[in-house]
Amino acid sequence: MVLTPVDCPFCEIVQREAPDAREVYRDEHVIAFFPTEPAVLGHTLIVPREHVSDIWSVSEETAAHLATATVRLALAIRAAVHSEGLNVIQSNGEAATQTVFHLHLHLVPRWSDDAMGPIWPEETNYTETAKDEMQQRIRTAIREGCAR
Repeated sequence: MVLTPVDCPFCEIVQREAPDAREVYRDEHVIAFFPTEPAVLGHTLIVPREHVSDIWSVSEETAAHLATATVRLALAIRAAVHSEGLNVIQSNGEAATQTVFHLHLHLVPRWSDDAMGPIWPEETNYTETAKDEMQQRIRTAIREGCAR
């Protein structure tokens, strides 16, 4: 699903047209706010001010601004909520549970007894051959210029 800035709920927040948004940070490149249904208190979203649908569409310049804001906000969240840890979650495409198609990062403070639970499978059973083949496929894609 591709949203245009007209249809995008995060663009509404960027344009200050979402009165219920709980904004915590804004600069010339990014905005950070709480989701309407936070996973835990302190859960914060960071979005670029420009409408970018996913990680495959973002410029390196915008990505750098998002990275800088992520570190700044991670430090602020830790200072404010005294969390034991933090997940930085960024999903792309429906298969990866992206529901709003405006690039965004979730900063989720974590505690050992929170309601989030584990985010990784307990174990996998990929063969060493399969892992070696995947390593080679990704290296080839990088050499062929698929990465910026």
